[in-house]
Amino acid sequence: MKNVRPTSGKLLLALMSILESKGKLNNCSFLDLFAGTGRVGIEALKRGAGMACFVETLKNRAGEINNAIPLEYKEFSTVLALELRRALSWLAKRGVIFDVIFADPPYNEGWNKTLVPILEKNHSLLKGGGVFIYEHSARENIEHGTWKSAESRIYGESALTFFSKENLIN
Repeated sequence: MKNVRPTSGKLLLALMSILESKGKLNNCSFLDLFAGTGRVGIEALKRGAGMACFVETLKNRAGEINNAIPLEYKEFSTVLALELRRALSWLAKRGVIFDVIFADPPYNEGWNKTLVPILEKNHSLLKGGGVFIYEHSARENIEHGTWKSAESRIYGESALTFFSKENLIN
């Protein structure tokens, strides 16, 4: 099994501060892709997200995420142990939409060329005015497709790139 590379504390705090300052966390629906430990989605719940969905390919990690979700947030959480494309399709078929989609795929494994196009095909999952945030290696160039990148912020070796259909994150 591959090692998990959790989002660093510094990056997590920066992400949450950005989302809070833009009014994107309060009662939002939050999708945590490549959830790993679930740390990001759990923090979103603690800071006011109304619901969170976690997608993790590995069943044992998905179980660990489920166990890590505090009891008071369980009814507002869903953990899917599915491959990314299958999970997105499953959510789209059920008409689920999100205010915030966060993805933190493994660095340097080709996701920089495929992730944004995959989410473009599933654009109905992101609400109008919503934001897609991609955590990636600061050394990777990201394929943007037709989605406009509103901004990127670099934190050491990692970067957060923000996408929006309407480019509402300035």
